[in-house]
Amino acid sequence: MADTSTTDAVKDAALAREAKGDRTLHVLIFAGLAIAVVIAPFLLYPVFLMKVLCFALFALAFNLLLGYGGLLSFGHAAYFGMASYICAYAAKVWGLTPELAILSGTAVSALLGFVLGSLAIRRQGIYFAMITLALAQMVYFFSLQAKFTGGEDGIQGVPRGKLFGLLDVSSDLALYAVVAVIFFAGFLSIYRIIHSPFGQVLKAIRDNEPRMISLGYRVGRYKLIVFVLSATIAGLAGSMKALVFQLASLTDVHWTMSGEVVLMTLVGGMGTVFGPVAGAAVIVAMETYLAQFGASVTIMQGSVFVVCVMLFREGIVGRLARLFRVSL
Repeated sequence: MADTSTTDAVKDAALAREAKGDRTLHVLIFAGLAIAVVIAPFLLYPVFLMKVLCFALFALAFNLLLGYGGLLSFGHAAYFGMASYICAYAAKVWGLTPELAILSGTAVSALLGFVLGSLAIRRQGIYFAMITLALAQMVYFFSLQAKFTGGEDGIQGVPRGKLFGLLDVSSDLALYAVVAVIFFAGFLSIYRIIHSPFGQVLKAIRDNEPRMISLGYRVGRYKLIVFVLSATIAGLAGSMKALVFQLASLTDVHWTMSGEVVLMTLVGGMGTVFGPVAGAAVIVAMETYLAQFGASVTIMQGSVFVVCVMLFREGIVGRLARLFRVSL
């Protein structure tokens, strides 16, 4: 009996040291990422960098749902795009300041996530994925027909305005600083969720849902909460995107946007902390710097996806984590 207790104590101590080492590594990566974000606008085009940050946050939101909640959604463009429309409309027509416009878009995406998520979580697996796709297509056709969205023209010329009525964010560098701060706030919030008791329950539901039900956990409630959280953060990303490009269009709510965020997450590493950021950077860089090839860009993206699936199914960051035996 004593030997068993000693063995358990040794295992617990080893796990504690490993967790402490992972936390230290994560702090160093966050610090390095922060330094890179500060230096980047002096080396690269700020609008490109803001696009990377917006889509990285979008991918992080999707990874929270899929990588840690085990829920595959094919309709996340609905929350990203609808928030983009609401933010653009609030800034251009209602004349709201940037922070209020962003909050408006984020709040609507949270409400939409609650309504659609309440329906979608009633099914599992491929049926859940198909329901999310169907609901997202309904949002797309609503966006196409609604007057406030501008139809096929979208909402153009969205003013960036002044943050809190004081800071003019019309310049790219000023807006970049705001986007970077919001990105890190969202990233750290997701990190905290993942490593909280709520996050641990999510992982357990992902790995063995029947057992969690037998233990008395209200699995449906946890699924709905993570769905709403993911939709809310996706909406935050979509709202920022509308201000960055001063445009909200049907592209934001189209099913291809949902496919793109799935691609970013899988290429970077599903179920990893930093994978979606890496995946978003790779996909956005390909779209931007290979745009001269026209429609061939999609072929190249497909090739990258096939290579990732064939050579390292864990994604870029997942493969590095496995190679160095660390948690990323």
